[in-house]
Amino acid sequence: MKNVDMSGKTVLITGASRGIGQAAAYAFAQAGANVALFARSVDEIAQTAGDIGDTALAIPCDISRHAEVEAAVAATARAFGGIDVLVGNAGMVAPIGHLADTDPEAWSHAIDVNLKGVYYGMHAVLPGMIAQGHGTILTVSSGAAHSPVEGWSAYCSAKAGAYMLTRAVDNETRAKGLRIMGLSPGTVATQMQRDIKASGINPVSKLAWSDHIPPEWPAKALVWMCTPEADPYLGMDVVLREQSIRDLVGLS
Repeated sequence: MKNVDMSGKTVLITGASRGIGQAAAYAFAQAGANVALFARSVDEIAQTAGDIGDTALAIPCDISRHAEVEAAVAATARAFGGIDVLVGNAGMVAPIGHLADTDPEAWSHAIDVNLKGVYYGMHAVLPGMIAQGHGTILTVSSGAAHSPVEGWSAYCSAKAGAYMLTRAVDNETRAKGLRIMGLSPGTVATQMQRDIKASGINPVSKLAWSDHIPPEWPAKALVWMCTPEADPYLGMDVVLREQSIRDLVGLS
């Protein structure tokens, strides 16, 4: 990967307890950034923050609860003197199943996490970013934002909504110095893919484990997206399945 210097910058990552979020915490810390780790899994983010050291802060937070997100963002800004980057990564694929068979409460909770959680994060960081005249918001998107997948009605709907949030916020804030975009990583070797495989529904569940990229790849892409090289993709999804993007990021 190309060397990116994030010294003095503060990066807030939601869903930082495992998978892409945890890998991103390590990648941004390695680039020199302060990192704030948000997740419900207290022990996991505490362990990761401990591994990183004094430049990491673990803040227990349920991204689906607006008040918790606002308080956690305020705590991050106090600790590090502001926030330069928000990585909206927290997400869940459940409930998997045909729409007629899904539980309405579970379906609604998926929207709370995957869509409203993205909004809550953006809503909390935007005033500070606008006031300081700069900031980057990166939302972990998906091919499911653009194409329907059998059994994923909640996930696809939420990801499509989050993509439109990305476009809307870019439209509102680019002239104020902010950089907003999404990362569509493709299929990644995380617990989510294990859950998908166990469901047995749709072609994604039939993929071999070797078909999935390691979480370190999207983590490196997120760091790269903080550089001016990624500016042509503002308001859009950076698609990591494309070889041209992998070359820009410096992935093998």
